[in-house]
Amino acid sequence: MSRSSSERTAREPLSRERALAAAVALADAEGLKALTMRRLAAELGVEAMSLYYHLPGKEGLLDGLAETVIGEIDAAVARTAPAGDWRAGLRQRFLAARQVMLGHPWAPGLLSSRRTIPFGVYAYYDAIVATLLAGGFSPRIAHRALHAFGSLALGFAQEIFSPAAAGGHTDVDAAEAELSELAGALPHLTAMMAAEAHDAADPALGWCDSQVEFEFTVDLLLDGIDRARHG
Repeated sequence: MSRSSSERTAREPLSRERALAAAVALADAEGLKALTMRRLAAELGVEAMSLYYHLPGKEGLLDGLAETVIGEIDAAVARTAPAGDWRAGLRQRFLAARQVMLGHPWAPGLLSSRRTIPFGVYAYYDAIVATLLAGGFSPRIAHRALHAFGSLALGFAQEIFSPAAAGGHTDVDAAEAELSELAGALPHLTAMMAAEAHDAADPALGWCDSQVEFEFTVDLLLDGIDRARHG
C-alpha cells in the first residue's frame, strides 16, 4: 500500500500549482537566490525544460511566486473573524498579511521588485478601498489613505536604507559598525539606533521593520485618516 502511494506521488503530473508550491518551499528554506529553474526541476524530479510549459522562465516563476503570496494573504484575511468597523477590519487585514510575510521573509523584496503588478494586488487594494468607502470615507480620502498605507497594507515596511526595488541588501552588522564609527558626526541617529535595537522576540523583516514598529505605524495611520475624515 505504501509502495502504491509512493508510485502515485511519483506519477503525479506536473502542474503550475505544484511547481509554485515547491518554489515557495525552496525559497523559504534557502532564500530566493537558491531558486533557479534547474534547481526547482531537480526538487520536483522533472527535466528543467518541462517547467517552461507552466512557468515561462525565471521571470515567469517570480511572477508566479508573487501571485502565490498574494493568494496566501487573501486566504489569511478570509480566515480572520469579521471586524465590526472599518478601522478594526483594516487593522486585522494588515496584521493577517504580516503573518504571511513573516512566514516568507523573501516576499517583501520580491513584491517590491516585480516589473508588473499582479492582478491580485489590485484586487487586494480594491477591497481596502471598499472598506474605506463603506466606512464613510470619500474617494479623495480613500485615495490618500492608500498612499499613506503603502506596503504596510501588504504586511511589511519598505526599508529606507536598503530599497529592495533597487536590489539592495543591508549588512546589518557592517551598518551598525559603521554607525558606531560615525557616532561623533551622527550623534542623534546613532543614539536612537542604540536605544531602539530590536528585541530578539520581536519578529522583524528588516533593519527598520519590526512587529512593534509595524503596529505602531498602522495605528498611527488609522488614527490619522479617521481625523482626516472629520476634518
